[in-house]
Amino acid sequence: MIRVTRLNGEQFALNPDLIERVEGHPDTVAFLVDGTKYVVKESVDEVLAEIREYRAEILSTSYLMDRGEYRAGTVDAGAAAGPSVVPFPSREER
Repeated sequence: MIRVTRLNGEQFALNPDLIERVEGHPDTVAFLVDGTKYVVKESVDEVLAEIREYRAEILSTSYLMDRGEYRAGTVDAGAAAGPSVVPFPSREER
């Protein structure tokens, strides 16, 4: 989820996977796939940066989980990992 701000200052979380497009004319409007529209204070570039950050965090967490270094939101090199979210090649295949 990404945090965005309504024009009245209220912050809320928005699922970036449901965003179809973001337009700025002059207010920034996020259009969701179901037709819902949200007018937000952030610029189009700021919303896109939040989406990139969100997706990068998912990839980073998946990588740490695969290496066995992720546990309950913290990095722990000695922790046993659960099932891998993203299948990475084994160390021998790299």
